[in-house]
Amino acid sequence: MPLILMLIAGVITCIITYVRGYSVLAKLTALLVVLLIFWFLGSVLKWTLDYFDMQNEEKRKEEEEDTREGTESAQEDQEAGEDGPEEV
Repeated sequence: MPLILMLIAGVITCIITYVRGYSVLAKLTALLVVLLIFWFLGSVLKWTLDYFDMQNEEKRKEEEEDTREGTESAQEDQEAGEDGPEEV
């Protein structure tokens, strides 16, 4: 994610600086600054998405455990009802 964002920003910067007729030094300076900024922004975005994904994975695991526990207790109740004395 950071790489793609950075490269797209770099291409756009190269086109804009070429069209406006910047000197080579100004083009390279602008490109370096833009690449660093967008690499940082892409890294922050990736970290944020990974954090939310980790939280969703934890919730999914908890829900699976709750479902398993509910299924196991229902099976135990059913088995206890079959083995228990019959009421008349």
